[in-house]
Amino acid sequence: MPHVVGLDLGGTKIAGGVVDVSGGLALHREVPTPARDGAEAVLDAAASLVATLVSEAGAQDLVVQGLGIGSAGVIDSDSGVVVSATDAITAWAGTRLTAGLAARTGLPSTAINDVHAHALGESWLGAGADAESILFVGMGTGVGGGFVLRGEGLEGATHTAGHVGHIASPLAYDDGVPLPCTCGGAGHVEAIASGPSIHALFQRLGGTSAADTRAVYRLAVAGDRHALAAVQRGAAAAGQMIGGLANVLDPHVVVVGGGLASAGPLWWDAMQDAARQELLLPLLGLDIVPAELGTTAAIRGAARRALALIDIPEGHHAAAR
Repeated sequence: MPHVVGLDLGGTKIAGGVVDVSGGLALHREVPTPARDGAEAVLDAAASLVATLVSEAGAQDLVVQGLGIGSAGVIDSDSGVVVSATDAITAWAGTRLTAGLAARTGLPSTAINDVHAHALGESWLGAGADAESILFVGMGTGVGGGFVLRGEGLEGATHTAGHVGHIASPLAYDDGVPLPCTCGGAGHVEAIASGPSIHALFQRLGGTSAADTRAVYRLAVAGDRHALAAVQRGAAAAGQMIGGLANVLDPHVVVVGGGLASAGPLWWDAMQDAARQELLLPLLGLDIVPAELGTTAAIRGAARRALALIDIPEGHHAAAR
């Protein structure tokens, strides 16, 4: 059975796996991203991880034939170039991602944005499996998304589609002043609904003794009023955004992933309530469900793209679709 490597390349870590045509994960490894050392160092680290996976696969008589990459940044999937990026990885914009890794690994390579890869993974094997269209929203350190229609991720004219965190939110204001967003704008969903934004709001409200968003959530569950207000406001902003997008895109299912989505019912219920208040009448029965694949979603989604690069024996085509 053919196998490929899928990579989830982010600013903190590079995770990789050896994946078969049915999406089975034979091997899974990760390494820290040398994000401050520049693009060449990141490509070297990614290539080293791929070499390790290929070697370990060979020891199990598995032959790796391609490489799929889900990467931070806006990725031109046609050329494999990073069109633009934040400073999470130093000098990442302009990196020739697929060319650089193909040259280092000897494997035919393809690349897409990491959240797009998450969406593809969930559409293929996770909570959106068998749905004709899914809206995927990732809620964590940042806020991102992707729309998959009949198995194809829609990237847009400039490959920028899916930046759902940069929609304006009426809740991203303090005393009438729009909150600054990581993109350089202000008043966006990410400025109030991301994990770091919820922690920052907790502190602005006068909360103390919470080192991070997880601690804020625990305090909210325990009844701390500042923590509860921060979590509920962030969740409401997320829900309003999800409901509004559903009205525009009319997906068969909404899949919500990321650390906040798995935090617990306090966040999830507030998000659901806000989303359903936004939905148009024909959408009231829309399923809004948690992601199922966890940290392997982007690996599998990237791998699915790589499977299109290789010759798959006739009996395996249905599994790789």
